[in-house]
Amino acid sequence: QVRLQESGGGLVQAGDSLRLSCAVSGLTFNSYAMAWFRQAPGKEREFVAAITRDSFGQNYANSVKGRFAISRDNGGNTVYLQMDSLKPEDTAIYFCAASGALSRLQDEYDYWGQGTQVTVSS
Repeated sequence: QVRLQESGGGLVQAGDSLRLSCAVSGLTFNSYAMAWFRQAPGKEREFVAAITRDSFGQNYANSVKGRFAISRDNGGNTVYLQMDSLKPEDTAIYFCAASGALSRLQDEYDYWGQGTQVTVSS
């Protein structure tokens, strides 16, 4: 059974940092590109960042470029999202997802976690 479990969310103030983790089991982790998406209240889920199987390639939404960094540990079957200089508009539920290829499109992702809440106060 495939499982993606996010952790590390919480309530922080603007300018603070958070590191999200996503522990993956039930699939060959290093065969999948990984990504983070987010969904703010009343909005559609949107792409945040993605990373190739070998970590050589990353892709970021313009809204987080320069503030967020995606990384992965293939030995530990975990993908991370380091979030710095957080803004109130980063408030959302953050989801990790696995795909056969690097993509910014939600439909390309086969497996999803349940999400972790990030709230940034001003």
